[in-house]
Amino acid sequence: MSAVPKPAPQAYLSVNNIEVIYDHVILVLKGVSLNVEKGRIVALLGANGAGKTTTLKAISNLLRAERGEVTKGTIEFDGRRVDQLTPNELVRLGVVQVMEGRHCFQHLTVEENLLTGAFTRRASGAEIKRDLEMVYSYFPRLKERRKSQSGYTSGGEQQMTAVGRALMARPQMILLDEPSMGLAPQIVEEIFEIVRDLNRKEGVSFLLAEQNTMVALRYADYGYILENGRVVMDGEAAKLRENDDVKEFYLGVSAGGRKSFRDTKFYRRRKRWLS
Repeated sequence: MSAVPKPAPQAYLSVNNIEVIYDHVILVLKGVSLNVEKGRIVALLGANGAGKTTTLKAISNLLRAERGEVTKGTIEFDGRRVDQLTPNELVRLGVVQVMEGRHCFQHLTVEENLLTGAFTRRASGAEIKRDLEMVYSYFPRLKERRKSQSGYTSGGEQQMTAVGRALMARPQMILLDEPSMGLAPQIVEEIFEIVRDLNRKEGVSFLLAEQNTMVALRYADYGYILENGRVVMDGEAAKLRENDDVKEFYLGVSAGGRKSFRDTKFYRRRKRWLS
């Protein structure tokens, strides 16, 4: 008797062949498709300008503020199309973005910044207090600095504050943009360790955009690589880590200099929408 094949995992977040145009003229994303399964960490990788931040902003519906728009394709979360929702409606559904550059309210204390994350919720004071203690359990350094004005905290502490503020919204998924930017390697490792703990213990799914490929792939389950607004490679994180083309492209280990994926023998681009 033959074994019954397992059903394919259901995508929690599904981005389907989206195109993004800025100012009605500039085509930035050119048919990007990706999936994030529930309870997983997915890395969105690529050099500066590849389209990572634009992809996250397209998902969280923040493009309009920058004269951008999704002109083709669809975005679904938990079985529901969400690309026409407002950012507030998406947060209430459970998708929260942590912006590149942290963007803390500099004049507020660390704790006041954290509390702003619960603004969209209808929660009791006791629930908010409990969630605040949960955040402090993951970020003990923030508890020590909770009365400090955020503008006078370190870059690592501001990144922790930004992630903690997102947690206060009780998200199902966090879109995390360049968490390692401008941080010392030791702090980067600390941030990624906390991301993994939140994923495993709190069940939060993550889509994180990151230039630090090797660190991201150590903590992610799956990865997508963007180049010039297109997905040029994707796969399980462990396999991408060992892929010679990934090593060559990101580490520059090549006699002929740094290459594009378009020049490699094993270059492949997934086109789900054509299958």
